Formats: sequence, structure tokens, C-alpha cells
Amino acid sequence: MRQKNIMIVGVGGQGTLLASRILGNAVIGAGLDVKVSEVHGMSQRGGSVVTYVKYGEKVQSPIVDKGSADIILAFEELEAYRALPYLKKSGRMIVNTQQINPMPVITGAAKYPDGICEKLAAVCDLTTVDAASLAAAAGSIKAVNVVLIGVMATSTDIPYQDWIETIKNTVPPKFVDMNVKAFELGYNLK
Repeated sequence: MRQKNIMIVGVGGQGTLLASRILGNAVIGAGLDVKVSEVHGMSQRGGSVVTYVKYGEKVQSPIVDKGSADIILAFEELEAYRALPYLKKSGRMIVNTQQINPMPVITGAAKYPDGICEKLAAVCDLTTVDAASLAAAAGSIKAVNVVLIGVMATSTDIPYQDWIETIKNTVPPKFVDMNVKAFELGYNLK
């Protein structure tokens, strides 16, 4: 099996770390080698969070170099735009259409860029997702991360049932049903 390079990008508090844990556990469950590296920055204050995930038969390093990501899973539009240089030419970018203002926008020192998804669509294989609406339909807006994992799962070699078992074994028991539903809504997105 060819190695897969995935970047998960977002803003602190969006659940990117749980998403990377679900991904890593699914890969392990499939019997593959996985390396995960998390870069937090000022994540507790709404800053950027980046997780690199590499998996395959044998993985040496978790770092995803520029131009080598097979998939970029972006929890927020501006973070997707920042990550674009890491996507390989044949890669797929999955973007939650949520916009979270960074501190310079909040303070009035900058303006949130217009048309990010249109710019991305012009240069890459882009899937946009209103993950907040799907998460709400699953039972909680906090399930955005699992909706996005569901969308991404369709681009992996990991069987559907392995993803479901991983979710059941990773999230707290009282949230299993909601997260399975969130995953299914993302997975079945057309």
C-alpha cells in the first residue's frame, strides 16, 4: 500500500485533535503503521492547530512536506487557504465552510479574505462541507470534527465498518450514537 499523507488544520477548540485521534486509531485498527504530529500554536486562544498524519506499511516520519499532502482536512476556510501549499497536485482538499475571525480581524487590523473557497476550487480538487449543519442534524454542533472525518474517510482505504468501530472505541460512551450519526452524514455526503 502506498503511503498516505494527511493534514488536519483548524482553530483551537474545533476538535481537530479528536479527529486526528480517530484517524490514527482507524489506521492502527486496519493494521497499518501511523505517525501523528500535532502543532498547537496558540490553540487555546483560537489560534491555528495543524496535525500531520502519515500512514502506510511503514512510516518513518510524521511530517508532511509542502506539496506532498494527499488530503487536507480543513475545519475553517482561512486555515485551508494557509495549508494549500502542502497539497500535492493530485490531492484532495475538504473544507468546512465555517469562518472564524483571527485576532487581526477581530481587532480591526485586517479583513477576513473574500472568496476563499472559490480561489481554492480554481486550483485544487475541493469538497466544501457545511459541517455545522450536518453536526447539528446529528445532535450537536460539536460533532463538526466527526462529520469531516466521515467526508475524508471516503478517500481512504479503511473500510466503513472499521471507522464505526473506531468511533465507538474512541469517543466517550454517552456520545457514541451522536458521533456515529455525524460520521454517517459526512460519509454519505453527495
